[in-house]
Amino acid sequence: MRELQVVNAAELALAYAAAEYAVALDGDALPLRVGRPANDLEAYWPAARYLFVSAWNPASQPHSDSANQAADERLVARIQAAGVQRHAAWAQDSAGQWREPGWLLADLDDSAADALAREFGQAGVLAWRRGEPVRLRMLIARPQDAAASEHTDWVEG
Repeated sequence: MRELQVVNAAELALAYAAAEYAVALDGDALPLRVGRPANDLEAYWPAARYLFVSAWNPASQPHSDSANQAADERLVARIQAAGVQRHAAWAQDSAGQWREPGWLLADLDDSAADALAREFGQAGVLAWRRGEPVRLRMLIARPQDAAASEHTDWVEG
């Protein structure tokens, strides 16, 4: 497991919560937003739980495309070995300046999801139960200056 050194966790959480997420299903891009239900996705791909995770740019520190692609290949191998269903997904900022590929996974419990994300150095993931709004799950300590958010959970190691 990697030790994350996040410069400003409060700002990072705000950026993650404001980002635009989507999952590719049969040629359609279904949007995901923190704090909103994912009704279209859940109707199309029923599961009890959902997780968006990426292996790119651990701790939001830029890495080369080749390093990110190698990390993504390792993540896919782990997902396949665990027998978890997945669909290609991505995250991007609203201005379109940053885009990061990832995977939407079905039916991982919180501890397995957290372990997988931490293994790949991620500071945060999206995780939610069917029928509930999408939640941001920050896998680092909540800083004192972090604004309260109804749909953000802070989970320490």
